[in-house]
Amino acid sequence: MKILLARPQINPDSHGEMLKLPPLTLLQIAALTPPEYEVSIIDESFEKIGFNEDYDLVALSFRTLNAPRAYEIADEFRKQGVTVVCGGWHPSALPEEAKQHADAVVIGEAEGAWPQLLTDFKKGKLKPFYKAKLVDPSLIPEPRRNIFRYTHVIETVQISRGCPYKCEFCSISNMINGNIYRARPIENVIREIKNIKNKFLVFVDPSLTINIKHTKNLFKNMRNLNKKFACFGNTNLADDEKFLKLASEAGCLGWSIGFESISQKSIEDIGKKTNKVRDYKRIIRKVHDHNMAVLGSFVFGFDSDTINTFDATLDTIYDLELDTVGINILTPFPGTPLYTRLEKEGRILTRDWSKYGMRDIVFKPKNMTPEELLDGVKKIAGEFYSHKSLFKVALNSIKLGFYPSLAVGLWRYGQRMDYKNRWNWI
Repeated sequence: MKILLARPQINPDSHGEMLKLPPLTLLQIAALTPPEYEVSIIDESFEKIGFNEDYDLVALSFRTLNAPRAYEIADEFRKQGVTVVCGGWHPSALPEEAKQHADAVVIGEAEGAWPQLLTDFKKGKLKPFYKAKLVDPSLIPEPRRNIFRYTHVIETVQISRGCPYKCEFCSISNMINGNIYRARPIENVIREIKNIKNKFLVFVDPSLTINIKHTKNLFKNMRNLNKKFACFGNTNLADDEKFLKLASEAGCLGWSIGFESISQKSIEDIGKKTNKVRDYKRIIRKVHDHNMAVLGSFVFGFDSDTINTFDATLDTIYDLELDTVGINILTPFPGTPLYTRLEKEGRILTRDWSKYGMRDIVFKPKNMTPEELLDGVKKIAGEFYSHKSLFKVALNSIKLGFYPSLAVGLWRYGQRMDYKNRWNWI
């Protein structure tokens, strides 16, 4: 039997192949698939899905932004008599919607349902919904990377699942079992990393600072592997000097940190308990002291934001000496408390899921118009990613060394291209 595992993309990534990341979830699912099945993987960041192959089962994994494209693909395959399964964040949040386009929907982490789903499929007794069991992290398989045929420079690795913080806008922690933190055994992770030929990695965990002790153990074991990597972390990463030292020694080039806002009121409203605005500058300086870069991520559109927020944030970004920034529009993803609240308040403006990519206004802001919010975000992106500003910031990043400054350059390029393609103006 032939199975296609696919990741649809409504706006295929145009950053260039060197910045495209392989679909880790699909590679893990492939590793769980018995050898009797012939498995293919298509990621539309690299190649569009065609409909000429003769598949027995097509499994689509997608987020909200890509739901329209996923449903288009699912409908076309089902017209041809192919069985279609949908999974991922969006189907988990809106399983009944996804079921209109699929024969079965997986709710939650796929590993907790995939083996049973395949058994039922083989017997011709596929169920409409599969609510995944809590996945034992020791059983998360090493991704089947050998079947991913696309050229890519950066490999992806995951050492844990879940995030306990439950921020109001976050899809990860509000997905089924998403707030239950589980760490993979370090020996499993190290074995996987040793099998990766690529020098450059990205740890895709929501945060490597949820369990500092566990991550310290990882970094200790990575010191002689000759890898370079970037990762996500919370602001508590600077509380432990030894942690930062180990990260640098292990090959860490930089951290992506969700600062989210320069307003402590906004931070408290969304429930991100780890963030203290007064500590931002100290945190960044400490990370820089260990020759690692910082990508600061900010979100705009919180209820306490006003039209004055944009200039104040831009000034703060420069004062913090961030190496690069992620500029995002608050987006109420289905399944999150934010979506539920705004829906009750009658503030959802559209359910065109193709606009749910943190680059469009899909809800009514509290203290400004949608147009003012979009204009403010564009202003920050336009000024920070102007050639003049980038040159100034680049001079600071060079002090970190060759590899960290290279990582910063790639980060900036990816962010700039994203904003340019979405807003067509930088």
